[in-house]
Amino acid sequence: MQQIKTKAIVLSRHNYRETDRNVNVLTPDNGKFGLIAKGVRSMKSRLAGGIELFSVNDIVFIKGRSDLATLVSSRLDKNYPNIIKDIDRVQYGYEVLKMIDRNTEYEVEPVYFNLLEAVLSGLNDPDLGLNVLKLWFIFKLLTISGHGPNLTTDNHGVKLGAGEDYGFDTDTMCFFVQNQGRYEDNHIKFLRVLSASNSPLTLSKVQGVDKYSEDLLPIIVLIGNLHLNS
Repeated sequence: MQQIKTKAIVLSRHNYRETDRNVNVLTPDNGKFGLIAKGVRSMKSRLAGGIELFSVNDIVFIKGRSDLATLVSSRLDKNYPNIIKDIDRVQYGYEVLKMIDRNTEYEVEPVYFNLLEAVLSGLNDPDLGLNVLKLWFIFKLLTISGHGPNLTTDNHGVKLGAGEDYGFDTDTMCFFVQNQGRYEDNHIKFLRVLSASNSPLTLSKVQGVDKYSEDLLPIIVLIGNLHLNS
């Protein structure tokens, strides 16, 4: 049987039989699939170190007759040790893994792997505010899924302008001019910067990032609740 080598991020793990473990992984080039890691829970196993949570791993596997592949070898590639030092980041890390799993099919595009890798990197940086990371992740997941908000025109197709206050309409996914609205044009500019960024770490350089994230997170979470499997 052909052995296949790839990068992998573990989405979930479950003990199976006495020493085995079933592992669900996301890869950049082989989609999402399940693995059986035989004997991984025994003390002498060489597989355990390469299927840890909150890490990127090099794995080699063999496809089986069923949907479950067999793990041949595994090695840690990137570790994010700071995540487990903060309980809030650990809890959100688990939430991220569940959301990625619930919002992807098995034949998933590489962009989801890149998104998850970027989130792990952000979680590992203790100087990056958790609200900033949450906003970036949910916004990006919405955009990839085709449910991102319109940052160009209002609900009447009029181009969003400077010096206005805005509300947000969840039905049309558009901002609209509203007297003393909750959002300023700077909030929309910040979302445009977020939309163009490939990593949440780049947002730490934006002036007022924590305030903008605190203001925008509730509406982005609401949109996520409407359009994503949480």
